[in-house]
Amino acid sequence: MDRIDKILSHHGFGSRKDVKHLLRSGIVTVNGKVIYDSAFQLDISVDKVVVDDEPIVLQHDLYIMMNKCKNVVCANKDGEHATVFDLIDENLRHKFLGGDLHCMGRLDIDTEGLLILTTDGKLTHRLLAPKTHIPKTYAVGLKNKISDEEKRSYTEKFSKGFWIEREQNENGFECQPSVLKWIEDSDIDQTDKINATEQSDCILTIFEGKFHQVKRMFAACGNEVIYLKRISMGNLKLDNSIAVGSYKQLSEEEIQILRNS
Repeated sequence: MDRIDKILSHHGFGSRKDVKHLLRSGIVTVNGKVIYDSAFQLDISVDKVVVDDEPIVLQHDLYIMMNKCKNVVCANKDGEHATVFDLIDENLRHKFLGGDLHCMGRLDIDTEGLLILTTDGKLTHRLLAPKTHIPKTYAVGLKNKISDEEKRSYTEKFSKGFWIEREQNENGFECQPSVLKWIEDSDIDQTDKINATEQSDCILTIFEGKFHQVKRMFAACGNEVIYLKRISMGNLKLDNSIAVGSYKQLSEEEIQILRNS
C-alpha cells in the first residue's frame, strides 16, 4: 500500500504539492470514488485510478527492452552525443515507485543490440553482481577473415580463458572461459543467428563484463571487431521485431525470464 500523492507524483503528475491541488479539484477517483485526501492509501496491483476521466496505468517498476543503435551513449546526459534516454518517450522518463530509470549494464557507443532499462535497482544489482556470472551473448563482425584452422584455434582459446592485456587505464585480467561459435556452425541457436545480421562472423557468449572485453578478446588473437551487437542477456533474447533505435516495454513473461536468469 502507498499514499495516493506519492503514487501520482511518481507517475508524472508533478510534485506532492501539485498532486494535492489535483486531488482538491475532485477529478481523481479510486475504484469509482472521488478521493480528496492526499494520504489515502491504495494498492496499485488491484485498485483502479482515474484522473480527469482518464484511467491511469500504475506501475511500481518499468522494464524496457531497447534495440540500441550506434552513436548513442548509455548515460543520462552527455554534452556531445545523444543518449539512450533521448530515444524514450518523455512520459516514461519520470521517477517510478521503484526508483529512477537506468541502464542494466552498458553498451559502447558503437555497439548495437539488447539493452535493458529499468527502475528495478534490486534486480539490476543481482544480475550485474560479479558473482552472478550472467551470460551475455554478442554477434561479432571481424575485420580479418580467418581460415577454418584459425577458427578452431580461436574457439579453443576462448573455451579455456586467457589473459587480457592492460588497455588505457584499465588493468589486464584473466578472461573467464567463454563460448565461441561461428555463423555456419550447425549447432548455433537459430534465434541468435536471425539476430546476428549478415555483418556477423560469429556468436560469442561471455560470463563477465570487463571494459571493452569482447574487443580486447579478439585483439588478443590479432583481429579487430568492426561490428558488435548484443543479442541476449541471461535467458532473455532480443526481440528481433524491434527496429534498431526503438524499444518496447517487457511483457510479464519476459520480466519473469529476466528475473530467472
